[in-house]
Amino acid sequence: MKPNFRQSALAVSLLAFSSAGMAAATPEQVASLGNTLTPVGAEKAGNAAGTIPEWTGGLATDAAPVGADGFASNPFTDDQPLFVITAENYEQYADNLAPGQVAMFKRYPETFRMPVFESRRSVSMPDSVYSAARDNAANTKLVAGGDGLENYRLAIAFPIPTNGLEAVWNHITRFRGESLQRIIVQATPQTNGSYTIVRFNEDYVIPQGLSDFTPGTMDNILYYFKQQVTDPSRLAGNVLLVHETINQVDTPRTAWIYNAGQRRVRRAPQVSYDGPGTAADGMRTSDNLDMYNGAPDRYNWELKGKKEMYIAYNSYNLGSPEHEYSDIIQAGHLNPDLTRYELHRVWEVEATVKPDQRHIYAKRHMFIDEDSWQAAHIDHYDGRDTMWRVAEAHALHRYKDQVPGFAAETLYDVLAGRYLVMGLNNEEAQDYNYQHSASSSDFTPAALRQAGVR
Repeated sequence: MKPNFRQSALAVSLLAFSSAGMAAATPEQVASLGNTLTPVGAEKAGNAAGTIPEWTGGLATDAAPVGADGFASNPFTDDQPLFVITAENYEQYADNLAPGQVAMFKRYPETFRMPVFESRRSVSMPDSVYSAARDNAANTKLVAGGDGLENYRLAIAFPIPTNGLEAVWNHITRFRGESLQRIIVQATPQTNGSYTIVRFNEDYVIPQGLSDFTPGTMDNILYYFKQQVTDPSRLAGNVLLVHETINQVDTPRTAWIYNAGQRRVRRAPQVSYDGPGTAADGMRTSDNLDMYNGAPDRYNWELKGKKEMYIAYNSYNLGSPEHEYSDIIQAGHLNPDLTRYELHRVWEVEATVKPDQRHIYAKRHMFIDEDSWQAAHIDHYDGRDTMWRVAEAHALHRYKDQVPGFAAETLYDVLAGRYLVMGLNNEEAQDYNYQHSASSSDFTPAALRQAGVR
């Protein structure tokens, strides 16, 4: 079933502007940022039905108490579900559902459900991001056929996108903080619900977040990423290092792996595209991490327009340290009693593999949240055009640091009846640390061996 969404007038006007190709936004469009549009390009106004509110700046940094462990309290504790979408009534809401959500109702008719709450436009970002987005709107251009960026800085390359490639670059360049350290877990439950926890210690930093950053250096680096496996013991000590580039044709992504068993560092060209995800039991590809990552050159990207859709949002209950992993991870899918869905506007992008390229996902159908530019939902199809995997990001805004993110990301295999969940940290001692101090020397191949000592 393909949803019959209503296309907004703004989406029509932006698609009409797509004939400008690689050009930056016009001065008139740039002037709309912070006026009719939010500073990052979302429609500021609510919808005509009143079911999506006006954006009024997002949550304040003191919207609710934040514990000493860094976990943010739920600012919407009094909210109750407006209604619940189930396998019995989903057809009433089909216009606002993704094909993958419909597939989940059909795969798990007895247990999968979507509790829908009042829509809350909670996303806010620092003024530095708003300033950069405005500059990017006026100056950033696609280069190398769209596989790289020119005149880009900090975050959100194309707040006023004119084509699908620009929209997906916004997901890739969205604001995730300047420097981040986190401990998260991954699980790939069997069909009976049994699972083993894989624990990661991860560092993420953009050049501006480095303690030794000098303007004009590292101009082609989008971010550095380091991921160390700490559990289970058979994998402990293995470390992945990635240097993600802005122009991946000029300088492709470079990656290294330290293997604790072999005690050696080696290049890892397989950490890209449909290479296997780390310790994922074959349940995800490298570019499934973070919903989607990496060079976009293997796909043609079509901007379909803007839609109103029920997506996982303000998932403070799901991310609460009051819940253990066993409360969340169940057979088939996450515990629906802990999830929260809201009606939001999303950009719809359809990606199909180019005739001269290959990927195990022949098509990706993406829905990107307008307020955060984070992909909220992605449907994946195999070479037979059969729905294969369904990805959801359970969005959670960390208001103290003004950083959009998620409480968990899931990837459901609707053919095999299994799934992967990654990003949970409910049982960890600390929530995300956005004040993590890191230097460029922490992200060198030579530093991997020291990081991987058991």
